[in-house]
Amino acid sequence: MKIHVIILAGGIGSRMNADRPKQFIEIDGVPVIVKNICNFQRNNRIDGITVVCVKEWIPYFNELVLNYELTKVIDIIEGGSTGHDSTRNGVFSLNGKLNGEDLVVIHDAARPLIPQSIINKMLDKAIKHGNACTAIPVHETIILTDDQISGNSEIDRSKIMRVQTPQAYRFDLIHSLYERTEADNLHNFVYANTMAIHYGTRIYFSEGFNSNVKITTKEDIAFYKALLQFDEESLVR
Repeated sequence: MKIHVIILAGGIGSRMNADRPKQFIEIDGVPVIVKNICNFQRNNRIDGITVVCVKEWIPYFNELVLNYELTKVIDIIEGGSTGHDSTRNGVFSLNGKLNGEDLVVIHDAARPLIPQSIINKMLDKAIKHGNACTAIPVHETIILTDDQISGNSEIDRSKIMRVQTPQAYRFDLIHSLYERTEADNLHNFVYANTMAIHYGTRIYFSEGFNSNVKITTKEDIAFYKALLQFDEESLVR
């Protein structure tokens, strides 16, 4: 069985107000996307990596692959107009390269801190159930609102999980789901898991962690740099 990772780097990260997409911002001299890919590069269960990239930044990313010796990156393809389309492009690019029982891991380029135990537990769960999505329980009180100003009903938080990436799916499952979205002309799913649920697939949760920061604002960079003081596995315990 092969395990292939798709890194989603097709966004421009406008909320960062930076001179480059957030996945290419340097932290301690290293681009976020390089820190991200290194988590999968050093996992001996991962066979290859495809990066779905902003078109204008593909030449620069090619340089990063060479300079940082990211040897598991085997393909760089152009992103779509939405996150859904970028993921679909990544999945369809694997036609002829994977068998149905092989696994596809999908991960946000802007999430650079992923402990090896999180990756491995997700893979084990996906092998068992056909899919796995890193997720964590919700501990805060959740109030339902229709206007972001007021609310009058509480949601039972024991019935809610906060989903993250990475996520993993059997190739035959994820490929068939994206084929259905094409046939139905649906392109607005935020993540593959919401698409899977839409078509009746039950999603299985694997262990996530609170420090799975997604670099979106300058405050996130400060938080991420603070986390680097810790051993990565201590962030999971």
